[in-house]
Amino acid sequence: MKTSPSRREFLCQTAALAALGATMPRAHAAGSAPRRNIVFFLIDDMRFDAMSFMGHPFLETPNLDALAAGGVVFNNAFVTTALCSPSRATILTGQYAHVHGIFDNSTPLPDTAPTFPRELQRAGYRTGFAGKWHMGGESDDPQPGFDDWFSFRGQGVYVDPVLNINGKRDQAKGYVTDLITDHAVEFITKRTEAPFFLYVSHKAVHAEFIAADRHKGRYADKTYPHPASMEDTEENYKGKPDWVRAQRDSWHGVEGMYDKKVDFDEFTRAYAETMLAVDDSVGRIVDTLRSEGLLDSTLIVFTSDNGFLFGEHGLIDKRCMYEPSIRVPLIAHCPELIAAGQKRQEVVANIDFAPTFLEAAGAAIPEGVQGRSFLGLLSGKETAWREALLYEYFWERSFAQTPSVLGVRTERYKLMKYHGVWDCYDMYDLEADPHEMTNLLGDFRISTEGGTLDNLIRRKAPENVKTLFNDLDKKLGALLEETGCLAEPSWRAR
Repeated sequence: MKTSPSRREFLCQTAALAALGATMPRAHAAGSAPRRNIVFFLIDDMRFDAMSFMGHPFLETPNLDALAAGGVVFNNAFVTTALCSPSRATILTGQYAHVHGIFDNSTPLPDTAPTFPRELQRAGYRTGFAGKWHMGGESDDPQPGFDDWFSFRGQGVYVDPVLNINGKRDQAKGYVTDLITDHAVEFITKRTEAPFFLYVSHKAVHAEFIAADRHKGRYADKTYPHPASMEDTEENYKGKPDWVRAQRDSWHGVEGMYDKKVDFDEFTRAYAETMLAVDDSVGRIVDTLRSEGLLDSTLIVFTSDNGFLFGEHGLIDKRCMYEPSIRVPLIAHCPELIAAGQKRQEVVANIDFAPTFLEAAGAAIPEGVQGRSFLGLLSGKETAWREALLYEYFWERSFAQTPSVLGVRTERYKLMKYHGVWDCYDMYDLEADPHEMTNLLGDFRISTEGGTLDNLIRRKAPENVKTLFNDLDKKLGALLEETGCLAEPSWRAR
């Protein structure tokens, strides 16, 4: 696969922007809102619908179901980069990847990066981290911004991990999801006068999936329904970019899964069984908050670092901009703040967690933060909100089958522009076509290196397709300019 000629220039510019973001001044003084305790669950590679209340065909998640019923569910929650480390860095900084500079899973987040846990510490919070850090992969050392640290190197292991507990390594015995939960419970019960922020970052449900012994075999007789777009037919791939079908036989394709060592149906069963311990973890931590008299006042937020494809378009994993890859679960619970049983449709994203947590803490929000607090949405306020979200993924040599993509997602429409490949773009009306089966730009191949709109428009596209493309491309250009991504002049609004 050919890389974009502008990539080197692009990365150089974004490195400078990342350094600038680290030194930006604080935007405003702390407010007078209640200084709430906050518990943040971050799951790894969890699909937006991997819960029984979301219609999963057999997975049982009673604790997540109860959390959702008692709070608010965001139906349009997304990540701005569907890859573990870039997404985690975005959560911590509230910045797009092209600003914070973490483009892959091997680059560590610099110690100088401005993060919301540091701001919470400055505001007098006791902060704790329990679970997977991942960024950099080579170190499990305690990170700035956390008073209490419980983690492991890289992806870690599901059984008997080596843990770093506040700077001391320990060979633990047990299942990692349960060990993380044990430490989280201990952190909550160590009461102090200071409010706390607890970041519960589970290894689950990252492949290769290993369920807790108590859950193994629970779904041995179940089969996950294969999506309609999984079958290798001309109809399914009509209008799709060539790289999508070519990926079927790759590491991240349904016919080449992990060097053809994994069966798709066994894979989906193991995923569900591994999720059961995550649901147990939520139940234990909620029960602890309840027994401590903190449940009603504590803001609980539950989400994932990215989504996951289960056969859609012949793909597994994430990285691309198709819906199961970028869409994530998002549940918030706080009876003092949130009315039970809410469903929200606003397009929220991982850039929004940092400002939300800071506002909930009455802490200052640094100017470098690019997301928006959705605290007002939690309480049911009608709030002017974004019309469109920028998505970005940068080509990785280790997984060369997925090209770079810049895209825009509105509540109804989506445009994906690929870079470094001779191919077509993707554009969908998600209201009419929620499973992204009909690419509205499928008849228009890119004929020049620039791949500009003009090359598409000169063809005989229907006027409504031209109009929609122009509108989405203008939104994409505006977002790129607004967020400091200026490497390619043709991306800007015309």
